[in-house]
Amino acid sequence: MKKTISGIRGIFGQDLNLKDVLKFCNNFSSLVKSGKCTIGKDTRPSGSMIKDTASAALMKNGIDVFDLGTVPTPVVFREARKYGAGIVVSSSHNPIEWNGLKFIIEGRGINEKELPKIIQKQEIKSEKIGSEQEISSSYIEDARKIIGDLESQPQVAVDIGGGAAKGFAPELLESIGCKVQVLNENLQGCTRGPDPTADNLDDLVAASSNKEIGFAFDLDGDRLVVVRNGKKQTPDVTLGLGVAKSLELGYKNFVLSIDTSVSVEKFIKDNGGTVQRTKVGEANVIEQMINQNAQAGGEGSSGGFILPEFNYCREGILTSGLISSMLGTQKFNEVLNFMESYFQIRDKTAIDAQLHDKVIDDVHSKLSKEYSEVITLDGVKGIIDENSWVLIRKSNTEDIIRVSAESNDENKCKQIVKDTIELVNQSYEQVR
Repeated sequence: MKKTISGIRGIFGQDLNLKDVLKFCNNFSSLVKSGKCTIGKDTRPSGSMIKDTASAALMKNGIDVFDLGTVPTPVVFREARKYGAGIVVSSSHNPIEWNGLKFIIEGRGINEKELPKIIQKQEIKSEKIGSEQEISSSYIEDARKIIGDLESQPQVAVDIGGGAAKGFAPELLESIGCKVQVLNENLQGCTRGPDPTADNLDDLVAASSNKEIGFAFDLDGDRLVVVRNGKKQTPDVTLGLGVAKSLELGYKNFVLSIDTSVSVEKFIKDNGGTVQRTKVGEANVIEQMINQNAQAGGEGSSGGFILPEFNYCREGILTSGLISSMLGTQKFNEVLNFMESYFQIRDKTAIDAQLHDKVIDDVHSKLSKEYSEVITLDGVKGIIDENSWVLIRKSNTEDIIRVSAESNDENKCKQIVKDTIELVNQSYEQVR
């Protein structure tokens, strides 16, 4: 089971069961000061029983539950702003047999100070039993106000991936004026996995070949991957296009994760904006956004654009609409061409988790002698030149160390990754 600020996740029936759900949701109740909590789930088969169990734990503690049913994660985050708290029953892009809980306070995900209160036992006494009612969301209408109506009617292909974006992404795109073809609408018979950043998206590539663009969502609808001209784009392109739209709207202050493409940062600065970097992770980006009152940003590696005025989470569905509103414009082609001149590779190597820190320290020592600038905000990031970098980070959940690199030269990027993985493995042998 994984217990982080991104949520609690596990294989349902093995390391995550209903007893766990009762415990964590009971503990979460201590953080719900409004006495109200909205709840929703993605399309995983175990979702309904987990949602019902979570609702029962909340109501036992006197909290009124507002049930959205099967909805994308961004919809629960949006409604949680109104009710004060929220729970998403989902494990995002993990395999179908997984499930989990994402906790929301005041429209944002929980932070490092709040996580222990959910994990550790809390004694809660309530003089009343909470109520439960089903509700609908104004999400599509709210998103339309941000995007506006399109002058043209672009043809768009949407790969739902059998997830919760069904009923939201196609409807939003149609409401602003797109002509939409839907693929993999239902989980049963879906031809791809739950994570569009990892899947080849062959069906969407084929379907979008005669369309202006293709969009692929993960199971809970917060990740978005773009397919353009028969080619799956890197997740960073999703963020880059969202950033371009933000600049068009007049936004200037951005926060990006440390592993986001340098092309996104350059595009922002070339257009008069400022950039702050954070540790990898949606929650880390959002915390910095709140602290610095940033207007937009996100995490390139997960295809996650974040617009704080609308939601404190990755916004796959809203972003698909924002990107569609740019189709055919000079700005759209400009940012896409600019980003396609950079190459990113994200790889990993097997390293015993107990030795992660020692390996990272040894790598840091070696890179400090090789590169003029080394950043230790999250792992070790070596700045090779103005267009090339490499990032070495330990995994918090697996016996692996991740190696990410970028360059405006594809062969150079491949060589950087190859050399760095060899360096990591050498360090591993030395500290064993």
